[in-house]
Amino acid sequence: MSDPGTQVADAVRTGTVVQPVSTDRSIGQLVASATAEMSALVHDEIALAKAELRQDVRRGAMGGAAITVAGVFALFSLPVLSFAAAYGIHNLGLGLAWSFLIVGGAYLVLAALAAVLALLKFKKVKPPEKTIASAKETAAVLQNVKPHPRKVGKRVKSVARSSA
Repeated sequence: MSDPGTQVADAVRTGTVVQPVSTDRSIGQLVASATAEMSALVHDEIALAKAELRQDVRRGAMGGAAITVAGVFALFSLPVLSFAAAYGIHNLGLGLAWSFLIVGGAYLVLAALAAVLALLKFKKVKPPEKTIASAKETAAVLQNVKPHPRKVGKRVKSVARSSA
């Protein structure tokens, strides 16, 4: 018989009261009971996983919305900051046209740096070597497989089709 302290701990953990098992149950009843309890445990685990995933998805959606709003604000601030930089350079004594050309050139340099970085990252992309090797191995195994022999005994007569 189990310890009463263990029963209390199980009841607190699962939220159910575990009744002591009587000794007069058959093996079939014990197996059926164990199967039912295992099924309930699996269902509870699935429900817990769903609840955790829902919470994580909600947090991820809120994070995605926040980063989208931040990106929109940063995008809207870009022209304002560009004009401020151009007029700031103009206040240093350069002509207004040259100030705007300097700011535009700075953006072109940043774009070129981003393109070089992207090309370097793209060059590091490799084909899925393990998947290709596994597919080739599977194809090699399947080429050596012989089809299941069919019995030649009865031949089915072909049905004549009528032409319309």
